[in-house]
Amino acid sequence: MNRIILGAACAALTFAVAPAFADDDAFADAKNGAKQHVASGFVCPQKIGRFERDAVGVRDPQNVKDYCAYSARDGVYGTIVLMPVKSGFDPKEMLAADFVVQEGTGGKKSSENTLQLGSDGSLSVYARTYDAAKIEAVRYRVLFTCAAVGNWAIEVVAEYGDPRDKDAKNEFLTTVYDSALKTFAAPPPAP
Repeated sequence: MNRIILGAACAALTFAVAPAFADDDAFADAKNGAKQHVASGFVCPQKIGRFERDAVGVRDPQNVKDYCAYSARDGVYGTIVLMPVKSGFDPKEMLAADFVVQEGTGGKKSSENTLQLGSDGSLSVYARTYDAAKIEAVRYRVLFTCAAVGNWAIEVVAEYGDPRDKDAKNEFLTTVYDSALKTFAAPPPAP
């Protein structure tokens, strides 16, 4: 019974987090199999820890949101969404549609806080976690995070089993936000 509920919840979330269509024109090939976001310069490597990149593309063309999707073993997923910062940056508002979908599939909000990420802990990242299901000793969670770095907003969504995949989730978050700090804090390349 729990496996059926979990499967339905994961399928619904996959459709919510996955793009409406795949279009990789927003990304160009880079070194070592990486994809570079054309508009921002952000690089989505082939692998981040245990996560391997599955797809890149346009997620929401009206709001200029582009994505990199990653997966690891046993239903562990990570998605990076890049979007230009608009005036009045509000991470909760940016993630509101995702929250509605998560709650509509039975997800229960379990925490909401601010994480201090970056190698020196200087980046404040909004975070909200939902419990999606529990099977035996593993609680399946979905973590939504968002921060503005320079002129770009970076959303990271991680689906994982807690405590089993907690370290992989933390490594994914840390790597993505460290990369964002390096990419968007660096001066633009010379023409």
